[in-house]
This record gives sequence, structure tokens and C-alpha cells, in this order.
Amino acid sequence: MQLLPRKGVLAIAAVIDIALNARGRPVAAKSLAHRHRLPPRHLEPVLQALVRHGILKGVRGPRGGYELAREQRRITADDILRAAGTVEEADDMPINGSALLAQVVMPALAEAERSFAITLGHISVEDLVHSAEGLRKSAE
Repeated sequence: MQLLPRKGVLAIAAVIDIALNARGRPVAAKSLAHRHRLPPRHLEPVLQALVRHGILKGVRGPRGGYELAREQRRITADDILRAAGTVEEADDMPINGSALLAQVVMPALAEAERSFAITLGHISVEDLVHSAEGLRKSAE
């Protein structure tokens, strides 16, 4: 069950890639797109959203690109997903083009989705009806 939009998965991969490859210099969007086998047009809106939300910092110039705007430990997957949520989804946005996506991001997200599905499996309609009965009583 794929719960996360492609743009969210791509945003997480982009931030991890930048954290791994920056090493004191910005990571060019073209390099990032090439490593993930994506057309830059798919990546740029996601990167700009991450900049707007203070996750990445854009560096202009011939040796420009993107770097983390704050410490790695202060950026969560939730922060990244919220930023990516502001980007319009492209129907043809691929998400399986790189080893980072296939071997790190997708397995981690699949585990999170399994945990979410297990939690949903413990919530019955009966549980929700009992919770909702309180609403009905307070409306009377």
C-alpha cells in the first residue's frame, strides 16, 4: 500500500542525497537528477519547496546548487513530506531510478507504511462508533 506521494519519496531521497554528497560544497540539481535518473524538471519544484520550508538552502552561481539549511538531526522525514506536499504532483514523476531510492528510501518508507497499516488494522468501526457517540450526546 503506497501511502506517500511520489513527490514526497523523491524529496526524502533528494535531502538524503544532498546530506551524503555536499561535503562542504553545494550539490548541483543536474548531478542530483542524474544520480536518480530523473529529468531535472521533476526535481526542481521539489527542491524549491524544500528551500522555501528551510530544509535546503539554494546557492547561486557557477558552482551553486543545494545544501542542507540546518543540521541533519534537526530535519525529519515529516518536515520533508510537509514541504513536498506543497508541490503539484506530476503524473509521470518516476521514483525508482536510483540505488538510494531502491535500497534506502523505499524500504524505510515501506516499513513505516506497514506499521501504519498494522495500526489501522487495530481500529474497528465499532471503536470509531463508540468515539462518535460522545459527539451525538453532546449535540443533543
